[in-house]
Amino acid sequence: MHRDLAQEAINAALTGDWKKAIELNKLLLEKDPKDVDALNRLARSYAETGKITKARSLAEKVIKIDSFNTIAAKSLQKWKTLKIKNNGVFTTGTSSAQFFLEEPGKTKIAALVHTGDSSQLATLDSGDEVHLNNHGHRASITTPDGKYVGRLPDDLSSRLRKLLSYGNKYRVFIKSIDKKEVKVFIREIYRSPKQGDIPSFSSEKLDYVSFTPPELVHSKQEAVNDQTLDDAE
Repeated sequence: MHRDLAQEAINAALTGDWKKAIELNKLLLEKDPKDVDALNRLARSYAETGKITKARSLAEKVIKIDSFNTIAAKSLQKWKTLKIKNNGVFTTGTSSAQFFLEEPGKTKIAALVHTGDSSQLATLDSGDEVHLNNHGHRASITTPDGKYVGRLPDDLSSRLRKLLSYGNKYRVFIKSIDKKEVKVFIREIYRSPKQGDIPSFSSEKLDYVSFTPPELVHSKQEAVNDQTLDDAE
């Protein structure tokens, strides 16, 4: 029963139903107040609804229970940074897991080159929305508050710069991140009439991308495994 309720909480978060996620995780915590997985999920749910103070309080509680909990530690670091910039509101914009399904010609997974400072990368998680910056000679990726994350490969950078100049629009999310590599998921959200049926990206064999933020999983072992998502290419 406990595991079924936890899975319901995960599903609610993955579909962006944060109100339901809050209710379900609270029920889990009534049964076990020291359930760090439920605490992390509840913290994320509060953060997504703009209640950053509650989110930080819960993450700090996780650290008191488990001082080596990397999910809570990373969340605290991220929310501390965004509180000053965004008036305490933190959102990743990931309203539905459906956003991360690949579509021929409309989506692309790319590994960044010349990535930024490791301390900055440490504040990012899989699923975080980032910005496609078209200034300068190459397309780069930055955080919502303008911090450099990395650069797109030259061939992809050149193509996207042209498409953006024609009027196309894109959203970009962190697909996976670790010390060695950062991958982003790029989705075309608007195609300029000038482009007609011209796809943003070349057709290639596609798999579905499984997006499950680490703080939304049930067990500690699953949380560790999900911090860096498996390649979907």
